[in-house]
Amino acid sequence: MTFLYQFADRPALRAGLGISALFIICGAFSGCVSSGVVNSSGVRAQTVDPSTAGPVSGVGIEGQDIVSMTDQMMRDMLSNATVTQRPKPPRVVIDSQYFRNEGSQAINRDIITDRLRVNLNRASQGRLAFVTRVNMNMVQDERNLKRDGMTDVGTTGMTKAVMGADYRLTGVISTLDSRNPRTGMVQRYNQISFEMVDLESGEIVWSGLYEFARAAADDIVYR
Repeated sequence: MTFLYQFADRPALRAGLGISALFIICGAFSGCVSSGVVNSSGVRAQTVDPSTAGPVSGVGIEGQDIVSMTDQMMRDMLSNATVTQRPKPPRVVIDSQYFRNEGSQAINRDIITDRLRVNLNRASQGRLAFVTRVNMNMVQDERNLKRDGMTDVGTTGMTKAVMGADYRLTGVISTLDSRNPRTGMVQRYNQISFEMVDLESGEIVWSGLYEFARAAADDIVYR
């Protein structure tokens, strides 16, 4: 220790000690950095047009299928005179409550029914009146506030009851899968059917069908 203090006053020795300390610090820092995990094989995020197939796709229902399917159903429904050319716009309910998934693919059914309802509401331009059943508690809470005098009646006034619906959309997602164990090829037939049902008589006033089949050597995981 005395030896180091004696020679520490010498400029050359001080410089040597400083350089050594710098190498030690840099070495320790490099060791910390190199111990981290570097994702050199990562893929930069990219924007994908929802109406076209993306870089990750399989044999099931994809985003572009939902866009194409709901657009097709919307056009077909608006061209149906029984549904859209009545003197008084019919009241319809479009949600996923009676839209069943009986296929092998996990899928959020609301994605399909929500897109169909929103676009149909925009395109119908008053030819259809849309009624909610999902938000009935919200509607009833507000009705109670008005009738208890907690709020005024709003600008549209009060009604004797909430709107009754004339039609409701039902549907089924079905699939048929096949696999070749020798080659590993997977094929799936996808069928999505829609029906608009008269809620008083039970009559099916409109039907629509969307179908396609795909095959691939390696399928993907749907969530």
